[in-house]
Amino acid sequence: MSWTSIADLLTSDETAPVALLGAPMEAGSVTPGRCDLAPGAVRKALKRLSTYDLVESLELELPVHDAGDVAVQGLMPADGFAPIRDAVAACTASHELTLLIGGNNAVTRPAAHALGVPLDAVGLITLDAHFDMRETDDGPRNGNPVRCLLEDGLPGANICQIGLAPFANTRKMHEDALAAGIGMFDLDYVLAEGIEAAIDDALERLSHVEAILVDFDIDVIDRGQFPGASGARPGGLPVWDFFRAARRLAEEERVRAVDLTEFDPSLDASDLSGLTAARWVCEILAGHARRG
Repeated sequence: MSWTSIADLLTSDETAPVALLGAPMEAGSVTPGRCDLAPGAVRKALKRLSTYDLVESLELELPVHDAGDVAVQGLMPADGFAPIRDAVAACTASHELTLLIGGNNAVTRPAAHALGVPLDAVGLITLDAHFDMRETDDGPRNGNPVRCLLEDGLPGANICQIGLAPFANTRKMHEDALAAGIGMFDLDYVLAEGIEAAIDDALERLSHVEAILVDFDIDVIDRGQFPGASGARPGGLPVWDFFRAARRLAEEERVRAVDLTEFDPSLDASDLSGLTAARWVCEILAGHARRG
């Protein structure tokens, strides 16, 4: 029997229930790198992963509309905001779930504006080692999408952050997040209580929102398990928990879009990071298959 890969699910059919969209933004990063290479690296790695999950005896069969890449390479986040927002909005209007492959974390802000509901009805869940609450004096950057969204009018009560790491943030960021009413689930909590408990608590906190964006910043993963991330730290989230989170959150029908950010293929001479990012796509699709 012939091998069917996840890449074989990609199609130009705009009626597919799921869309995949690249946003190769690398400018404005705190640590300069080549996150713009990530969409291509993920698509390439998808060819090496099967459509069959033997654990759940699940065959992934639904087509995925490959919507291409937004032309934001080399643009600063302020200039790339409208193109990304409009491209994601077109996808979310036509598909049940949109996978946005960054690019750096600056792509999260425009994606949150693109879910088809007012910003105060949007929920944001981040899996991230960082608060992403750097100051905005120099405009939007990959280190401040959460602060930007708060300034845009997203209520802090609509935000939950999972996997926040020690020695990766500042006291002021922590205090500002507390003052904003953001739900926080630090790495110790996740490791002690389990990723499922953190997700269940986050979804309960966001029971009042209409649509949810999940930001999967891969620097939440332990650096030894994902070397292609400049912001990853030793002792981060185990990659298996990252996969379980992807499947569980994609099952939630209010999740309209998910993004994968901060993957820099140039930092990993092996194929480990690319295959991990591609496995994330598989887990998202498997979660979506559970809906209904």
